[in-house]
Amino acid sequence: MDWSDRHCRYFWRLLSKNALLYTEMVTTGAILFGDRERHLDFDAAEQPVALQLGGSDPDDLARCAEIAEQWGYSEVNLNCGCPSDRVQKGRFGACLMAEPELVAECLGAMQSAVSIPVTVKHRIGIDDMEDYPGLVRFVEAQARAGVSTFIVHARKAWLNGLSPKENREVPPLKYEMVYQLKQDYPDLEIVLNGGINSIEECRQHLQQLDGVMLGRAAYQTPGILADVDAELFGGAPGPSPADVIRAMLPYIECELGKGQRLNHITRHMMGLFQGVPGARRFRRHLSEYAHTAGAGPEVLERALSLVTDAA
Repeated sequence: MDWSDRHCRYFWRLLSKNALLYTEMVTTGAILFGDRERHLDFDAAEQPVALQLGGSDPDDLARCAEIAEQWGYSEVNLNCGCPSDRVQKGRFGACLMAEPELVAECLGAMQSAVSIPVTVKHRIGIDDMEDYPGLVRFVEAQARAGVSTFIVHARKAWLNGLSPKENREVPPLKYEMVYQLKQDYPDLEIVLNGGINSIEECRQHLQQLDGVMLGRAAYQTPGILADVDAELFGGAPGPSPADVIRAMLPYIECELGKGQRLNHITRHMMGLFQGVPGARRFRRHLSEYAHTAGAGPEVLERALSLVTDAA
């Protein structure tokens, strides 16, 4: 949440043409009663893009899935993995793993409302839930409802005692449980999430699973996405970071013309030159100047020159 917004996804799409992109989690209330355009609008260049929903009312989720399909999304996903207190109070996210039948009712209602794929993202368990048996009970309930794609964060979520940040780092990764899930349910599409930081790690997991999802690695070191098409999809090599910066300039001009601020776009690009000479100067220049009144594409062009000069 608050990271993979439409500006971020447009930027990511320049790095990979094939990866499926996900929105930040959007609650059903925000769509049904809030600023729908702000939450749902996306550039056609982002496709394929999936909308991730947060909620626990089957009727509300079905209506939101229907709206997502009308809006042009390629997939709608239900989040059963977010552990934050705010999310728990709204009765959605990871706490729903304690109610597999309710989740199945939600997903069934969503599937009845749309023709696009309906998927679920979840943890391997929560709190003191039995490890593998608890995971199996949850997955089997959703499979009976007709869901065939499961995106599994290979960590438990501790709903009491750990912050959302700690829940992404402290509980141990148990990839073997996700591997076992695929072995026991070969007809299901099992996608792994959690702690994946390189293309080589992606390759290793793909030997046993159907897909991998990158989260923090894609955000903190987005250059990794430039290797995805060639290394994982057998496509053409991705663009250089400098080419991506130049390709962003027309988009930025257009968005600034609509009233957007430069730093709302460039904040997602800070890690693009990670490990490259001049990367620190690139980040510093954007940090100092992108938020100023009237800041335009020239700020990004200057930041790029600091990297290329160093290289």
